[in-house]
Amino acid sequence: MALENLQKERLKKLKNIQRLGINPFPSKSNRKHEIFVARKMMGKKVAVAGRVRSLRPHGKITFVDLEDATGKIQLLFRQDGFKGEQYDLLPNFDLGDFLQVTGNVIRTQSGEITVDADDFTVLTKSLRPLPSSWYGLKDVEERYRRRYVDMLMNDSVKKIFEARSKITYYIRKFLIEEKGYMEVENPILQPVYGGGRAKPFKTHHSALDSNFYLRISNELYLKRLIVGGFEKVFEIGHVFRNEGMDRNHNPEFTMLETMEAYADYMDNMNLIEEMFEYVARAVFKTTKLPFQGKIIDYKRPWQRVKLSDLFKKHTGVHFHEIDSLEKAIKLAKKLGVEIKDYMTDGEILLEIFEKKCTDQLIQPTFVYDYPADFYPLAKRKKDNPKLVESFDIYVAGMEMGTNWSEQNDPAVLQEAWNEEKKKAKKGNQEAQKTDDDFLEALEYGMPPTSGIGPGIDRWVMVLTNSPAIADVIAFPMLRPEKRKK
Repeated sequence: MALENLQKERLKKLKNIQRLGINPFPSKSNRKHEIFVARKMMGKKVAVAGRVRSLRPHGKITFVDLEDATGKIQLLFRQDGFKGEQYDLLPNFDLGDFLQVTGNVIRTQSGEITVDADDFTVLTKSLRPLPSSWYGLKDVEERYRRRYVDMLMNDSVKKIFEARSKITYYIRKFLIEEKGYMEVENPILQPVYGGGRAKPFKTHHSALDSNFYLRISNELYLKRLIVGGFEKVFEIGHVFRNEGMDRNHNPEFTMLETMEAYADYMDNMNLIEEMFEYVARAVFKTTKLPFQGKIIDYKRPWQRVKLSDLFKKHTGVHFHEIDSLEKAIKLAKKLGVEIKDYMTDGEILLEIFEKKCTDQLIQPTFVYDYPADFYPLAKRKKDNPKLVESFDIYVAGMEMGTNWSEQNDPAVLQEAWNEEKKKAKKGNQEAQKTDDDFLEALEYGMPPTSGIGPGIDRWVMVLTNSPAIADVIAFPMLRPEKRKK
């Protein structure tokens, strides 16, 4: 039967219910017991509520499977168990409807725990049929677009989001209770976007007649708090980058960022590996978890390797030998790596590294000491100012977050941002903007500081063995659907 006809049938049933003076959409339920609890109350009267997942009429009796967030239970409706014509109302129910039911908990001859119903109430009449076999499994975009149905029909999908909630909870617990951090909230609408390299989303505030940007990072405001006297702060929040979508990217995503005074990037390597070992044990009771056919072990210590050493291993070229733009361009062409006209030699080397050197970083790995060209907010290394005190985390060949010792010399940062302006003039739309207010904040003095910035979504991916970032975002970004009127 076509979907349109099925919906017409449900609308008929809705009108039948309404003609009997029954409100099929009441505002409150008198549920007294979750199903998980009711299943343990043998011989006692319960009041449960949930969604109808199965209807099996057999003349004068009807069996129903009822489900709430805690589990399922069978219901038994007997014609002689109700007053008047209440039993005759049952043919107007469909899979997907919500009912409230009271009755004693019994065990049937087949051993099934069952509520022997003596009364029921309609809580919601479902007007669209549930798919018997969710076709979204064959159409990935449809799964994401109708995520509520995907969750309803696939318990494994629900479990991913339950795990995500626990992962985020234990990250917070670790930072606050184990490490003494304070959680904060910073502006999402910002007059100057900063803290990373990205093309922003732009909006306009009518009352102030001013343009604002959805934040691409919350880093610069966390550092303002360090200037203000706080020593350990973090935020878990949404950031926005006006970019394409693929297996690892969604334009709106969740990021954890921390800032800690008197710490450097090496301290934060310790923080990262300790935190995710703690989370793996707390949520999954083990440090060894599967991801796409491989076993990832989050137990400390993680591998630590210099970017220059990996570069030499995978390209055969010593990183520091490429000391000019011309040499960098020549190497990129030789290795078949596509580059942009506005890239500096350091940026080209980093592009080569990401394309040629990261696929084999399966176990959790810190890659450290990156080209200074790409990280204006990071401290330069004393022994080699062409590099910065920075590291990326890699798991299963995927970059999981960028971290560094923070540049707290306003003059050096001003100079670095001046170089970013030159890049913008050459066409780099992701070049960083100068934030004069932040420079002023640094002039008041910020102690040595370092922070981390892992993307929560990618961490949930690897911890839950999910192949794509859209699988761990409840409602990922999609092209708006054109609906027929």
